[in-house]
Amino acid sequence: MTQGDETPVEPDEVELIAAAKAGDRSAFDELVRRTYMDTYSMALRLTANEEDARDVVQEVYLRAWKGIGTFRGDARVSTWLYRITANTASTHIQKRRKHRTEPYAEHHDVVDLRTDLHPEGAAESASTLNRVEAALSSLSPKLRAIAVMKDVYGLSHEEIAAELGISVAATKVRLHRARRKLRAELDAEFSERGRRAKGA
Repeated sequence: MTQGDETPVEPDEVELIAAAKAGDRSAFDELVRRTYMDTYSMALRLTANEEDARDVVQEVYLRAWKGIGTFRGDARVSTWLYRITANTASTHIQKRRKHRTEPYAEHHDVVDLRTDLHPEGAAESASTLNRVEAALSSLSPKLRAIAVMKDVYGLSHEEIAAELGISVAATKVRLHRARRKLRAELDAEFSERGRRAKGA
């Protein structure tokens, strides 16, 4: 699932959306089928827990079915759904886990989580992605949500703030923290790999 406001809605999707808005459950089920894996993938990244991810996805599609009538159709269904997923996951996490208060770090390094943008590292992309996913899982839920929404799915600070019910300033602060912690986790992992390679 990627940010899709700029991507034209395909004709058959327009028809499915219109039918679903008219109450056609089979049309909505087809939209679910097309988007399920992407929705689940985002939920899993946000919650770092398979059971929680399944609960979030179930709630996402329940909300989507109830709210399909309000969908304007000016973006792809996937774009609409990942916003619902972000909001639903945030609510779910708040109910299930307590958040830690962490000090703010002014300086940070940008961590590009989109490994597909680096073709020269394609041979190691799968293992790199696994390490990134592990690093994401090490973050607190609120920091992980910001990192995933901004660096994986490309939402703007304003969109994230709106979905999570926080200020744009708070979004930026959390993103700084998340990126700094991710960089530390990844640097530690690569350093450990280097030591193991030398000792092999």
